[in-house]
Amino acid sequence: MKSTFLFLLLLAMTAPIFGKVTKQSAGTANGKPVDMYTLQDGKITVRILTYGGIIQSLEAPDRNGKTANIVLGFDDLDGYVKTGNKPYLGALIGRYANRIAGGTFSLDGKTYHVPKNDGPNALHGGVDGFDKKVWTGKEIPNGVELTYVSPNGEQGFPGTLTTTVRYTLKGNELRIDYAATTDADTVLNLTSHGYYNLKGQGDGDVLGTEMKIFAHRYTPVDKNLIPTGELAPVADTPFDFLTATPIGKRINDNNEQLKLARGYDQNWVLDSEGKKVALAAEAYEPTTGRVLEVLTDQPGIQFYTGNFLDGSVTGTDGKVYKQRYAFCLETQHFPDSPNHPKFPTTELKPGETFHSTTIYRFSAR
Repeated sequence: MKSTFLFLLLLAMTAPIFGKVTKQSAGTANGKPVDMYTLQDGKITVRILTYGGIIQSLEAPDRNGKTANIVLGFDDLDGYVKTGNKPYLGALIGRYANRIAGGTFSLDGKTYHVPKNDGPNALHGGVDGFDKKVWTGKEIPNGVELTYVSPNGEQGFPGTLTTTVRYTLKGNELRIDYAATTDADTVLNLTSHGYYNLKGQGDGDVLGTEMKIFAHRYTPVDKNLIPTGELAPVADTPFDFLTATPIGKRINDNNEQLKLARGYDQNWVLDSEGKKVALAAEAYEPTTGRVLEVLTDQPGIQFYTGNFLDGSVTGTDGKVYKQRYAFCLETQHFPDSPNHPKFPTTELKPGETFHSTTIYRFSAR
């Protein structure tokens, strides 16, 4: 009996210990209660709202072990609701992440219209996308599972779409698993719109952060920031991040693509082609030593440098978010894919289940 007890005690002591998950009320939005789930493992803490599936804060240590919140956001739920969270800070994006030209696409011989909210385009699912919905949350081991059922015709998209997103934190990895099913042919592109500053949210620009993107090609855009359809080589352009390069080194070059987007806001065609979960990008901040690695099984990644932040947003701890105070690495299918048959398809049919995984890995050196 004694030996059995000692064996079980030794087993408990040597088993891997993952973090804890707690839940608390965050208020109400759209007339529905909103919860905040806190995921903690070691020195990493992530807070997620059921409103918009938003990553409200993410604390990670620097090379000296000092933790800081490295994602842009607001102090509380009201900050997101009252402002409409126009920059999409930390939100889940759907049904269709990125832009759809003219807010129009055709499927099965029918034409569908998504409300325009970005000049002539529909951006991130239209005026009332997944980022503004209250998701149903439940605790799962090491994380939270969020579910939202989008009715047929919502924002012009066909089919009733059931989407489940799982956030889990184990060690130094925040994993996001997406899944979706539909009862009619539809299009789908899901992502997380986290704004990262590895110095600490609101603590200056990210121009000194060194970026590496594992992609030999990108999708150039026209004057409306819609892909032209070309898969252009990054070689000999400011879009070559195959070796680690400070974000600000070429951001103001005399380059038409940079001028159109006021900086970087393009989709890179990942070398992994979305065939497996693979390293897509790596960011390193020399002043703090923090490193962010992004792994995904999606074919593209949108690298955005907060070009349209203009100081009008006051975020967490009263920090003012100015231009280029953060970067985004949005794993995705390509922008406007429904209107580009040669791009990887974003169609989802009844009987199919969409699955995708993205991992954000944090470290310091």
